[in-house]
Amino acid sequence: MAASIFVYNSWSRNIARAADLSSTTFNVSLHTSAYTPNQDTHEAFADATNQLTTANGYTAGGQALASVTWNRAAAVTIFDAADTVWNATGAGITARYAIIRAVGTLNAIVDPLVAYILMDNTPADVTVPAGNPLTLQWNASGIFTVTRT
Repeated sequence: MAASIFVYNSWSRNIARAADLSSTTFNVSLHTSAYTPNQDTHEAFADATNQLTTANGYTAGGQALASVTWNRAAAVTIFDAADTVWNATGAGITARYAIIRAVGTLNAIVDPLVAYILMDNTPADVTVPAGNPLTLQWNASGIFTVTRT
């Protein structure tokens, strides 16, 4: 199962205007196939519909990314964090998208969207049965890299 990550266009503008993101909290949440991402028009977490409810090892709102690094050097910005894990219980966890957002208000946007991950490029839902972890294993080179020209 291959996954793809897409940065929301509004986040590119936020990076350019943000003076320092090192103290910003970033959360990742899980969403069903009923959510239709729009890179051009979605900019706030309120636009990210169909989040999973609190159940089966998942808590609504998602979880904070741990060990976040946000490095800007010259024209390259690398965003990274520790892998994210939910331990499935009960009926297990089923989702199609994971969404990363900044928590709080940035450039007048409440909880701005950063990126979404299509967890299976088929595309198909990803289901993890009870007793197993759902792990978002981020690339060793970073979750994403942005190069400005």
